[in-house]
Amino acid sequence: MPKLPALSFLWRWAVMLVCTATVMACAVPEWQKPGTPAAQLLEDMGQPHVRVPLAGGGERWVYSRQPAGQQVYHMQLDAQQRLVHVEQVLQEAHFQKLQPGQDNRQSVFNYFGKPALVEGVGNFKGDIWTYRIRENSIDRMAHVFIDPQGVVQRVMFTDELRSDDDSRP
Repeated sequence: MPKLPALSFLWRWAVMLVCTATVMACAVPEWQKPGTPAAQLLEDMGQPHVRVPLAGGGERWVYSRQPAGQQVYHMQLDAQQRLVHVEQVLQEAHFQKLQPGQDNRQSVFNYFGKPALVEGVGNFKGDIWTYRIRENSIDRMAHVFIDPQGVVQRVMFTDELRSDDDSRP
């Protein structure tokens, strides 16, 4: 029976996709070990969504799973560009640290990365940045109200209602 070149090509392509997915599945921020050099992190994780210089010459790399995911990871590197620690920051406690009137659009972006949604409402002049979070196994949303001057005015939390939730009547 003659070989079909198209099937051979598709088979190789499928194998390559599976291998790539397997390697990418191993590149999980919380599995990275302290002391890992920045070059290895870049190879494993790819470019961070945000890079923030820290005092003392270190850096914070922000990896976000928004808009669909509910995690944003901080990977803190020291001045020698080695990983110090990893922390998942999409939690109410981190949003409650925001200081209305002091924090601004850039500080929110540098800490949490790009929001899942930017929207507005009639009774607030400015943008509302919404982040999808998970607290105690409950899907929630953190809403950061940013006025036209780019200053945080308030933070509010709501439960995320899902249309696929079978627990509702």
